[in-house]
Amino acid sequence: MKTKLILRHPISTLSNQVLFPAGTLMTEEALDGVIDSNTAYPYPSAPLLSYGTVKEDCLNFLSAPPYRTVFSAKGQIDDLLQVMENVSLSMPILQSLDYFKKYDFHTYSHVLTVFALSTLLAKDLIPDHQECIRLSATGPTHDIGKICVPLPILKKTTPLTRAEHSFIEHHAAAGYVLLSYYSKRTEHLGSKVALDHHERRDRSGYPRAVPLDDPMVEIVAVSDIYDALIKPRPYRSGPYDNRTALEEITEMAEQNKIGWDVLRVLIAHNRESKPDYREIRISAEKRGTPPSYNVHGMIAEEEADPKD
Repeated sequence: MKTKLILRHPISTLSNQVLFPAGTLMTEEALDGVIDSNTAYPYPSAPLLSYGTVKEDCLNFLSAPPYRTVFSAKGQIDDLLQVMENVSLSMPILQSLDYFKKYDFHTYSHVLTVFALSTLLAKDLIPDHQECIRLSATGPTHDIGKICVPLPILKKTTPLTRAEHSFIEHHAAAGYVLLSYYSKRTEHLGSKVALDHHERRDRSGYPRAVPLDDPMVEIVAVSDIYDALIKPRPYRSGPYDNRTALEEITEMAEQNKIGWDVLRVLIAHNRESKPDYREIRISAEKRGTPPSYNVHGMIAEEEADPKD
């Protein structure tokens, strides 16, 4: 990571070990020092789909619309499981799934469906089987940094204050640090995806406002956006219907925030006929209707300090 980041909030493990306090200027040298301090490495690991109820939960999530259609091609689920079964994760990462399952089920469901969807899209866009497996392993880890975000902020139903919003954005850098720490290396695809999955091609993303130029990161980024739109969220009245969700992502492609190929693959899998994504024609017409109540992106006024 060449760009330096000032961390506005602390980064801690689930066992409350502080890796970086708030206010730290995170540089490559500082991160290397934290990584070198990890004496617990290597951690025990386990196949993700054999851990707890992960496989059962994942299949349940994929059986609900619109994923029922997305994964409806003959043999699709079996082929997908063959790739996903190659993914093993270290115990601290698996424990983060336990944390989300217990305290923030939205995030638990989200990371597993992004795991499955990004694996599916990668099979069309990345011909190398081993690279697909490598990308697949980043799906369930991309939001691990949310263990550093207070649960009341993750579950808030009203607009966030600027301070609370900065906590949400903090999860990207936090995930990068945590995954680098657990793997003892910064040049790790999972770490890169955690850091950059909210970046955009036009530099409008966060945390570094750099171009989203890695196709593998972009697959997870689009999977992340799609799943966030079609699932219930605390900050809006309901999920986006599937058409409106795809139109929202189409608008992002029109604005050069994401690329067209990954969008075409997503749309192709949303059609019963499963056409070749290269033959997909995307309509510019927008007929969808977003949820009636949605405070995502709104900033609330900061509460005045009673002492002022």
